[in-house]
Amino acid sequence: MKIAITGSTGMVGQRLVQTLSDQGHEIFRVIRSRNAHVKEPTISWDPEKQFLDLQQLNGMDVVIHLAGENISKRWTKRQKEKIEQSRVQGTKFLSSSLAQLKNPPKCLLSASAIHYYGNHPYSKLLDENSVQGTGFLSEVVQQWEDATKPAEEKGIRVVHMRFGVILDKNAGALKKMLLPFQLGLGGKIGTGRQAFSWIALDEIPDIIQFLIEKEELKGAVNIVSPEPVTNYRFTKILGSILNRPTVLPIPALLLKAIYGEMAEQLLVDGIRVSSKKLINSGYTFEYSDLKRTLEHMFNN
Repeated sequence: MKIAITGSTGMVGQRLVQTLSDQGHEIFRVIRSRNAHVKEPTISWDPEKQFLDLQQLNGMDVVIHLAGENISKRWTKRQKEKIEQSRVQGTKFLSSSLAQLKNPPKCLLSASAIHYYGNHPYSKLLDENSVQGTGFLSEVVQQWEDATKPAEEKGIRVVHMRFGVILDKNAGALKKMLLPFQLGLGGKIGTGRQAFSWIALDEIPDIIQFLIEKEELKGAVNIVSPEPVTNYRFTKILGSILNRPTVLPIPALLLKAIYGEMAEQLLVDGIRVSSKKLINSGYTFEYSDLKRTLEHMFNN
């Protein structure tokens, strides 16, 4: 298939380009920089300037939209504006552009996040039918998903990929955690009772391939392991694999003082999310057990 990918230089995008290319698909990177040193053909776009090369995008089988501002920085007023503009306006511009094509893609897979559900105690399990939560991220995710409506109205099948915490030792949240854990300074965050809904980066290309092939799947799909854990459990497993103590808890008040609202929604609180829609559709997880997943990750 001919597949166009935005955000192809990010953690998920790089792995996806490699895997889909190896499977024989023709990959097109939708990128801002004309000077990007990539071997795949490129399609130029600049969502802030409302520019996208529609001629090159015409005739794609699938578009995968991963681009967007990093949400794991302190949420100043300016940072919130950047997050909202890139996630919401960028998606709306892309969807509106796809709706103009003479030969639009059959499917748009658009990145989203489990933060749609807001934060809840570990005892509450959320699925795709759960109602929207509250807070900045929940509101952004709702607008972000609504921004795909022009594509839906064109008849394009849209899947909102609600990602949990993506685990990879070389990138993202796990990479940031490694140094303090390796120094013996790792520990639970706050009470440690908050839910940690995760997904292995190695699993994501297979899930996306599954979403492409399962034509009946549309709307929200939680991209999370079927076995979420508490922050305390995650901390203990990571410490045991690294053979380091995890006896120094990180006070929630300290994180809130440093990172503000972002810390509360992303670090101190949690969301326990189900992957039953994927499982009920026939997907079988390779990385469902956290301990085995991290052992595989650090032994390879």
